[in-house]
Amino acid sequence: MDWCHYRFRSVWELPAPPDAVYAVLELPDRYPRWWPQVREVVPLDEESGTARFRSFLPYELRVTLRAARRDPVARILEVTMTGDLEGWARWTLADGALGAGRGGARTRAVYEQEVDARRPLMRRFAALGRPVFIANHAVMMRAGRRGLAALLTARGAAGNAV
Repeated sequence: MDWCHYRFRSVWELPAPPDAVYAVLELPDRYPRWWPQVREVVPLDEESGTARFRSFLPYELRVTLRAARRDPVARILEVTMTGDLEGWARWTLADGALGAGRGGARTRAVYEQEVDARRPLMRRFAALGRPVFIANHAVMMRAGRRGLAALLTARGAAGNAV
């Protein structure tokens, strides 16, 4: 087993139609507004940028992101990553179930990520730290889902376009 290789998959049910969710997710420089663990995203050009992440562990990860796929028809956003993490991440959006009693369109957002840890500290403690690194990622994903759902709900309630 390669202790430095990670595969993650998260499924989020969100209170907005897929196109509205896509419109938010395709603007990564705005992620820090709704996702607390995404500390900063700085665009480098139309297709790339740098990002800093930090969850509950006392260190940040820095990566350079490059657009690999941006397909609004299929509702897929994919980036490649280099830096402290190397690999890829992808959002795939689909119609979700109608909310019981809430009505309205919903989105099923699937986030997948496959990366190799390149940060020396993560590599040094790979075997022992792996469960903690996985938990750190899970906390980050839960907070991201809550933040995005709150943003979408607030925009929907205010009647604003997302």
